[in-house]
Amino acid sequence: MSAIEENSRNAVRDTLDENGMVWTEVDADGLQVYLAGTAPSEATRFRALSIAGSVVESARIIDQMLVEDTAGIEPPRFSVEILRNDSGISLIGLIPASMDRDDLLFDVARRTGDQEITDLLETADYPEPETWQDALDYAVRSLDDLERAKISVDASRVEVTAMAESEQDKTTLETDLARRLPDGVRLALDISAPRPVVTPFTLRYTIEDGTGKFDVCAADTETARERILRAAGRNGLDYKAQCTLALGVPSPKWADAAELAIDALGEIGNGSITFSDADVSLVAAYGTSESVFDAVVGRLETSLPDVFALHAVLPVPETENAQAPEFVATLSPEGLVQIRGRVENERARETVDSLAKARFASDAVYTTARVAENLPRDWTVRTLTALEALAYLSNGAVTVTPDAIDVAGQTGNKEAEATITGMLAQKLGDAERYTIDVSYQEALDPIASLPTPDECEAQIAQIQVERKITFAPSETTIDDIGAAIMDDIAEVVKSCGEIRMEIGGHTDSQGREVMNEQLSQARAQTILNELRSRQVLTASISAKGYGESKPIADNDSEEGREANRRIEFRVIRPEPIKEEQTTLEAMEEEVQNKAQGEDVGASPEEPEPEAESAAE
Repeated sequence: MSAIEENSRNAVRDTLDENGMVWTEVDADGLQVYLAGTAPSEATRFRALSIAGSVVESARIIDQMLVEDTAGIEPPRFSVEILRNDSGISLIGLIPASMDRDDLLFDVARRTGDQEITDLLETADYPEPETWQDALDYAVRSLDDLERAKISVDASRVEVTAMAESEQDKTTLETDLARRLPDGVRLALDISAPRPVVTPFTLRYTIEDGTGKFDVCAADTETARERILRAAGRNGLDYKAQCTLALGVPSPKWADAAELAIDALGEIGNGSITFSDADVSLVAAYGTSESVFDAVVGRLETSLPDVFALHAVLPVPETENAQAPEFVATLSPEGLVQIRGRVENERARETVDSLAKARFASDAVYTTARVAENLPRDWTVRTLTALEALAYLSNGAVTVTPDAIDVAGQTGNKEAEATITGMLAQKLGDAERYTIDVSYQEALDPIASLPTPDECEAQIAQIQVERKITFAPSETTIDDIGAAIMDDIAEVVKSCGEIRMEIGGHTDSQGREVMNEQLSQARAQTILNELRSRQVLTASISAKGYGESKPIADNDSEEGREANRRIEFRVIRPEPIKEEQTTLEAMEEEVQNKAQGEDVGASPEEPEPEAESAAE
């Protein structure tokens, strides 16, 4: 019988070893074979039984194996990828089994409307990481702003890949997404904006008293942009100008033509050069020498690439003393529009008034233009175009005369000057004389003018320096003075946009600690409710009661206790996250250190450099 036992034991043992089951223990007693040991998993234990059953009859195998405690196994990496496009939304990944899956799908559907949702999520029964829910909630909420995107989420990082409609939309998206980021979660943004299609493809450069200025600049390549800006630098440009990379160029030789034209204008002295697609208009200033003008224009005409057509104008001073007619429209910072001057007929006046009321508020337009005779044939077209230009300003004026159109003012749109230039060139033709003096003001920009979170916090604190939100003893309702303070605080919070902020309630040390904490929580919640009643968006604002735990003064005096009874607004700032070194970075560092060590060894006459500290 011992031979049978030994043969069975050895045959099973050898077969298990060949299959990597070295953790098993094999014994035999008569015809029975005993398997013991601790299996890494239930599946591995079952496989060991199957392998042993291929050697001896399964009925002879006695299973005495244990399974390793799953609590010691590293949990899986939970992650979700949200794909959204015109055809629908897909959710792919692994989520904790403890999550409310239906609630997640409901939240996605609520934010995306009627789009079809494809649920490809798997679950695993492991505890969810600490910041998992915050990261996933943030990703789902971001769908409000992202109509086509890929959002990758794990417990500590959210990565957003999306396409914006324009550079301005890209800036807005990046600002909004960064403001809402929860604590402990890193954000990686890859938002791209397509090159704009410029029609007509426009460039306008002016020189006045030796100083150059771009009203608008478009280029088709990086190289073309550099060449155009260098040409302007040779001819009076003394500031860092912008030149937009765009689609729609009429010829691959755009940079050649622009360089030649800007150099020609510099040789003439003062004036303007305007490109509208392949139409080029050079307008010299009054007083330009006719011989110089003829020579420069002649060279430029023969040098421009074939597709470009040059129209050159040398203005002749007027000899008549009669006052030239004009049309003026002004826009005040308050949004009031006044229109005066001359129009061709009653119908033209009605058209001007209707266009102004369509572009601005109806009750903000005041028209006093009068009908006059002998106006230029295209006067109505030019006045309507001037009103269109005024609509791009926050405040300013447009003036139309028989010789030119002047646009001046301030705007919060960085692209306004370029847009106005392109519109004038398209609607009035390349030979029209016009001047544009539009300055960008950051304070008028609805995005750039937003105060920083630190500035918001400081403004709210300043409101409470001389006036304090107070409550009756053991009460949670603010008085009339507190209501007035809340009005001012609400205006500040509205101007700050969506930032993460905490309303903290604090008490003195009188009374029981638990009661103080409950009272401070109720008061903080009251302040949050007061903001909501004033139409303030509070999705990113929380209320927390600290009770007596954070005094700012001594509770032994009435003055100190009064100081400790307070409401504080605090911006919640993301905590810095230590970047972990990747495996590839560690390998590269090891190779570099090894190479440095070999260099030192090759030159024994030189002293070894001191080891760098970890901080360096």
